[in-house]
Amino acid sequence: MDSIRYIILGGLAVVSYLLLLAWQADNQVAPQVSPARPEVEQNRPVSDIPVQAQTADIPAPPATSSADIPVVSLTTAPATTTGTGNTNVHVRTDVLDLIIDRVGGDIVYVALPEHRTQIEVADDPFVLLENSSLLTYVAQSGLVGVNGIDSASRPLYNSNGTDFELSEQDNRLDVALTYIDSNGVEVIKRFSFERRSYLININYEINNPTSSAWQANLFGQIKRNNFSDPSQGSGLGKQSYLGFATTQSDDPYIKIAFSDIDSSPPSHEIIGGWIAFSQHYFLSAWIPPTDRLNSISTRKNNLNEYIGGFTSSEFVVPPQSNTVQTAQFYAGPKDQYQLREVAPNLDLTIDYGWLWFIASPIYWLLTQINSIIGNYGWSILLPTLTVKAIFYKLSATSYRSMANMRRVMPKMAQLKERYGDDKMKLQKATMELYQKEKINPFGGCLPMLVQMPVFISLYWVLMESVELRHAPFILWINDLSVMDPFFVLPLLMGASMFAQSLLSPAPADPMQAKI
Repeated sequence: MDSIRYIILGGLAVVSYLLLLAWQADNQVAPQVSPARPEVEQNRPVSDIPVQAQTADIPAPPATSSADIPVVSLTTAPATTTGTGNTNVHVRTDVLDLIIDRVGGDIVYVALPEHRTQIEVADDPFVLLENSSLLTYVAQSGLVGVNGIDSASRPLYNSNGTDFELSEQDNRLDVALTYIDSNGVEVIKRFSFERRSYLININYEINNPTSSAWQANLFGQIKRNNFSDPSQGSGLGKQSYLGFATTQSDDPYIKIAFSDIDSSPPSHEIIGGWIAFSQHYFLSAWIPPTDRLNSISTRKNNLNEYIGGFTSSEFVVPPQSNTVQTAQFYAGPKDQYQLREVAPNLDLTIDYGWLWFIASPIYWLLTQINSIIGNYGWSILLPTLTVKAIFYKLSATSYRSMANMRRVMPKMAQLKERYGDDKMKLQKATMELYQKEKINPFGGCLPMLVQMPVFISLYWVLMESVELRHAPFILWINDLSVMDPFFVLPLLMGASMFAQSLLSPAPADPMQAKI
């Protein structure tokens, strides 16, 4: 009878597995090629002040809120005009494909050519920043304050081209946007790109030929509505953080969720600092001037768009002189070592939780092994074996203790029969048996508990490492960041857990043994 029952259970398991595969195939979203990078003349322009008199082939920009641009003081500069026609400038480097809107000089589109949206589709770069009828995720910057050209409305910059590309012979690309206000003050907004870098240097060069001092405040901000994380998988388990993050002098890493902005928008001041928007695997961040006092703030406008940014302290350009104000913008993958070089504590946006002091060495070990092997699947196995080797003594002690417990189980059963329901005598006799046989009843579980923080840290490292996204292993496993489509690995894991359970001593209680 037992054999027949096991055959039936095995058949049900196989049928359930096949049904699960069929359900997954029927309900899987068919891969779709995301729209090609919008051409310059087709990209939807963005402006915090509506662009007037758009041409017929340019879609009208969305409605905007006057709360989009930070207010420092009443401006004395006349309102700037935005002009008409296409205002987009397309820039390509080896790792970035972006569009800058000449209205305000905002970055309104960023795609990452080295990171695909879907592994099956070539020439489909992951889009980090975009501005469409449904999705808003842009990086804005400008000059506000007394003479700020962004205070009354957004300026329309001039450019000596609409298409720029980093050539194979060059390691640096500069894109300059120029604006001259009504008093003759020239503002050059210069974007500087470097090869293999996701960091963009943005310099404001102000030339004041007048007889009066010119003063303004530099600002930069990230504006995004509350859409889901496109880089987050739909698998089970804990989801990565989606929201703003910043740093303070007394707290290196602070999360600012959308709900925090809804209830009470936080703000603070800091010398240097940064403000970022974090999602699974990717990050955008403003790094303001490191030598100035910057006000970091978050808010929500009347279009339900969330804004996090900085406003630097006021700077003054004396008459007949010039000055340069610099900020940096990062848009790319959450690479721990790159972010550490960009700004202090920015690498903490790769959130390993409270076990970061264990996770960081594990990540270092993983990257070092992969630099030799070149396959993250095998690179994951080797650190796992390394951890197992480190804890070999503890594991051996644990298994030895469990073996001893199995050995004395018949004697414990006899004690239970002898003393019946007298729990005090049973407990005393059991402890005497442990002392006689030199058995520690906790010897089997304590070594395992010591190892748990290490493997929890390893889990967080694997979940947060962008290097695993679309990284192949062997055979059918071509993406280590998603679940096994055929559930072979989970089944092997379940089989290994079952084998380990056979090594554990069965409880004396028959009901507990069955469970």
